[in-house]
Amino acid sequence: MRVASVAIAILALGTSCLPAQAWWTGARGNDIGGIIAWSPSIAHSYRDIAAAHCAHWNKVAVITSVRRGYGDYVGFMCRFPRGYDPVKNRHMRARHGGY
Repeated sequence: MRVASVAIAILALGTSCLPAQAWWTGARGNDIGGIIAWSPSIAHSYRDIAAAHCAHWNKVAVITSVRRGYGDYVGFMCRFPRGYDPVKNRHMRARHGGY
């Protein structure tokens, strides 16, 4: 029992000494839109990240704001494509489980 508690204490101490790092570069949001945390690593791919996020709801991404600086965000909205008719595309929802 003592060996287990010492091992847990060492593991907890080791993980608490690690520096905080922000490696996540995906989008956060819902079917209406969202944000992407800005970093130089996404300077050329934020449009693709937003498009992949909106594609989950069969929508296209519209970039609304880009603020290039640490702590800032890229904002986007998810909209139906031009000419989209929900009545004609009803069969697509049924095949893919709805949304």
